[in-house]
Amino acid sequence: MSRSAVWHPFTQHATEPAAPLIARTEGAYVETADGKRILDAISSWWVITHGHRHPKIVEAIRNATETLDQVIFAGLTHEPAEQLASALVEMAPAGLDWVFYSDSGSTSVEVALKMALGFHRNNGDARTRLVVMEHSYHGDTIGTMSVGARGVFNAAYDPLLFEVDTIPFPAPGREQETLDRFEALTRDGKAAALIVEPLVLGAGGMLMYPAQRLTELKQIAERSGTLLIADEVMTGWGRTGTMFACEQAGVSPDILCTSKGLTGGSMPLAATLATEAIFQAHLSTDRAKTFFHSSSYTANPIACAAALANVALWRDEPVAERVAALSRMQADKLARFRNDERFENLRTAGTISALDLRVGKAGYLAEVGPKLRAFFLERDLLVRPLGNVIYVLPPYCVTSGELDRLYDAVDEAAELAGGGG
Repeated sequence: MSRSAVWHPFTQHATEPAAPLIARTEGAYVETADGKRILDAISSWWVITHGHRHPKIVEAIRNATETLDQVIFAGLTHEPAEQLASALVEMAPAGLDWVFYSDSGSTSVEVALKMALGFHRNNGDARTRLVVMEHSYHGDTIGTMSVGARGVFNAAYDPLLFEVDTIPFPAPGREQETLDRFEALTRDGKAAALIVEPLVLGAGGMLMYPAQRLTELKQIAERSGTLLIADEVMTGWGRTGTMFACEQAGVSPDILCTSKGLTGGSMPLAATLATEAIFQAHLSTDRAKTFFHSSSYTANPIACAAALANVALWRDEPVAERVAALSRMQADKLARFRNDERFENLRTAGTISALDLRVGKAGYLAEVGPKLRAFFLERDLLVRPLGNVIYVLPPYCVTSGELDRLYDAVDEAAELAGGGG
């Protein structure tokens, strides 16, 4: 085979081995061209919920191609988008009455940021500052990098990024510091919005915080007239144990971003949900107040059909029970490392589990990271540790036995990696 011309994401081609060629996917597995079945323990970057190629979602995609392909969404509409919008409004936290489509998690957040700034501008309110949480990650476009943590991910692009205000991550013992800082940043009436990943900060290290902190942040936002943007791109669709993580805090955000599990992971699609007030701020006979955003593939009909099939699975099958069962399994199986000195900071949030391997040099660029990836792949396990942070985020169809095999490998990997030193 000739040298590949593909430039892979988040891949240092100077040090990484050639990527295995995946020829087939099914259930909790991806299969290579030579027949090796690899357990997808990270849901292919957190997108696959029910399992790869769920028959009902595949059927919906196939059927949609019989009647529709891409249709311009400025001035036209179609039934899959209309039905999906109605379903999302019904499923989302109360008050999110409008749905704006895009095609990825990053774009859904870009849309949210623009909605927030447009809301204040169109209402004659001079609020332009965005508040973010320490260690957060919201995507790799310019706006989303700007509201994410600054570091190795975006250092080269710093000249492109705009300034934001940051509140501390509400780690144990720092909760009040987080709340006080946010309250202080809202006093001058310049804060347009606070954007957070509810309950779990994904790429920042699977950092987790209690629902009560989110409740308190929302209360401060409401008192100060600051919008709350919930980035539920990763945390939505059952990942944290409920349909959306905000539910656990009893919070209805002003804007909610969803993608990844929206189609069950089968196709790229995203949606940004907003309140009536935000829509009304853009509704005017003054065309200058139009919400100026689009992408070529906005509301792709085939992707919307896939999402509708996903919604039907949540409605017609015991998906919530599967999520609850997986959440219990994750907590039970992680407990084997509770008193293991090779690990620290064991944590779970619904179907997500994570633990930190004790190493001399921690962080995303920890040398142990690539070694761990290779170790797991040799054992037919797809795991991508965030440096020394090992996390397990599988499809909901994974079995107890498959998780046992995975956690056995985590145990073995710690020995090979010299965990504890």
